[in-house]
Amino acid sequence: MSNPVQHMDDIQYNNSLKKKKKKKKRNGEQLPFYLMIIPGMIYLFCNNYLPMFGIVIAFKKVNFAKGIFNSPWCGLQNFKFLFATSDAYTMIRNTVLYNILWIATGTIVAIAIALMMNEIAKKPIAKLLQPVICFPSMISAVILSYLVYAFLSTSNGFLNRTVFAANPISWYSEPKYWPLILTIVYFWQNAGQSSIIYMAAISGIDKGLYEAARLDGANKWRQITKITLPLIRQMVILMLLMSVGRIFNSDFGLFYQVPLNSGLLYSTTQTIDTYVYRALLEMNNVGMSSAASVFQAVIGFILVLASNLLVRKIDSDSALF
Repeated sequence: MSNPVQHMDDIQYNNSLKKKKKKKKRNGEQLPFYLMIIPGMIYLFCNNYLPMFGIVIAFKKVNFAKGIFNSPWCGLQNFKFLFATSDAYTMIRNTVLYNILWIATGTIVAIAIALMMNEIAKKPIAKLLQPVICFPSMISAVILSYLVYAFLSTSNGFLNRTVFAANPISWYSEPKYWPLILTIVYFWQNAGQSSIIYMAAISGIDKGLYEAARLDGANKWRQITKITLPLIRQMVILMLLMSVGRIFNSDFGLFYQVPLNSGLLYSTTQTIDTYVYRALLEMNNVGMSSAASVFQAVIGFILVLASNLLVRKIDSDSALF
């Protein structure tokens, strides 16, 4: 007669071997995926984490003869230049207001493009439109500035030679026009790229839901409002939370290159990033520019935490963490 205890030990041992074999097989199947993420992880480490030791520069009066670590500490002195200047209000106002406007309206525009592209996804024209709407995001800021200049040049610009031929406008000396100009250029360059994420989210929705809705008599608008938008809500909230974290950052190329660094436009084109760049060129103080980056990162981090907390209280399933 067999020993029950020994029999149980054999069963547990066999189960343990099976689990180890399954785990080893699963790891072997997932190995290609691990290898695929290695380049991305290396880039992330080198680009995002390795430079973080440079945060100490924000709290030091850097002397290159002594080196970063031997330079004297200066506390919060480097942060004062952001707020002691008369341009502090202007640059912070412009940075925040442009971002609020572009986050809100940019999300609507990107979703609208994704919805329209979804409707023509099976048509031949979609193969042409998809690369066309994404192409502007690949144009460098320098080339973009020349494209805008071709429209706005006082003497030979397209607008002054056609629409405003009777009364040409000196676009690069009139700040009041630039909030609209920068907004149009921003959406032209970024809306197509932003819509890709929403297009992917929409393509993952079960098509059976739309079939059932059509059988019940729902038109396109009802399908969008009752099926599409509710099912991509979490993706929309995720993108909004990620955008909030960069609300104190700006597209340097857009605000510096496109207005051609015109001093007459600073009241509507000066942002934290362009101000820090100009200050670095004039004063050659890397501590001050580093302090500005730390300020932007800390404020962005706090805003993300606060926004996520608000979302979690309203809908815990949609929160990041």
